[in-house]
Amino acid sequence: MSTPPPQYQNQPPYGQPQAPYGHPQQPQAPYGHAQQPQAPYGRPQQPQAPRGPQRPQPGGLGRVLRSAVIVIAVFGALGYWVWDYNTDPNGGKAKKDAEAASHNPTIGDCVTVEDPQGSPVPTVVDCDSPKAEYKMGDLVVAGQQCGTEYDYGIKVTRRGLGSTMCFTKL
Repeated sequence: MSTPPPQYQNQPPYGQPQAPYGHPQQPQAPYGHAQQPQAPYGRPQQPQAPRGPQRPQPGGLGRVLRSAVIVIAVFGALGYWVWDYNTDPNGGKAKKDAEAASHNPTIGDCVTVEDPQGSPVPTVVDCDSPKAEYKMGDLVVAGQQCGTEYDYGIKVTRRGLGSTMCFTKL
């Protein structure tokens, strides 16, 4: 009596592991027969020459240092620009502050007055300068008059507060 041929020849016998989906299946030898080793897919591999020591990945510490230097340079340049803008007497905040201070005398400062009959603007000058015309003696609240010891007064309004600067002639 002979055995009938298997009906499904591309499937492994019962109990044998199946190949995963997507891979071509090789026909299997019947149960109990030794299998021959199969060649790997693609071209046969050539023997490789032994390699030397493996080099480290490119970048690594050098890339980190380069990035750190770039970040520090950007922040340094930005910091220098802000410092220069705020301290340069030819422009920026320092110039605005200097201009405001030159037109905002304090008691004891000598001034020259531009347009004394129209809209007077006091400008602080050195007391030894020939331009010095008046010396500020007092600052009174708006609505009050300068005393008789003062020769000239300028009414100013800043931030809604009014006051009068009182000057004596030099």
